[in-house]
Amino acid sequence: MAGVPRLMVLVDTTVWIDFFSGRNEPHVVTLQELIEKEEDLSLCGVILAEVLQGIRSDTDFIKTKEYFGDLIFLPMRQAIFLRSAEIYRSLRKQGITIRKPVDCMIASVAIEYDIHLLHNDRDFDHIAEHSNLRICD
Repeated sequence: MAGVPRLMVLVDTTVWIDFFSGRNEPHVVTLQELIEKEEDLSLCGVILAEVLQGIRSDTDFIKTKEYFGDLIFLPMRQAIFLRSAEIYRSLRKQGITIRKPVDCMIASVAIEYDIHLLHNDRDFDHIAEHSNLRICD
C-alpha cells in the first residue's frame, strides 16, 4: 500500500525460539502476521547471539543465520549500554529486579531506535511500565 508507513519491530529472542520451534503462541502469531504484512523486522547483536548459540544442529544454525541476514540489524552504540545500566538501576531502586540484565540491553535498543518490541518475557513489561519502551501488542 502506497503511503502507509511500515512498522519496524525488534523481535526478542523468546519470540524467535518459539517461532522456530513451531509453537502456536500469541506472540508467534503476531510475528507471523508481521512477516505476512512484510513489516520491517529487526534484531540486535544480543538477540542474534542468544538465538544462534542455542541452536544444536549445524544445518539449523546455517539456515537461521541466513534468515537473520535478511533482517534489519541495529547496531548497539555506547548510549544503549549506558541506558541499559540506568534502566536496571532505576528499577532495582524501585524494588523491581530484572532477572536477565541482558533484557535491559534489548529494551534499550528498542528505545534508542524508537521502535516496538515483540517479546514473551515479563521483565519487558516491567521495563515498559517505567521507561519509554513500547511493546508490540
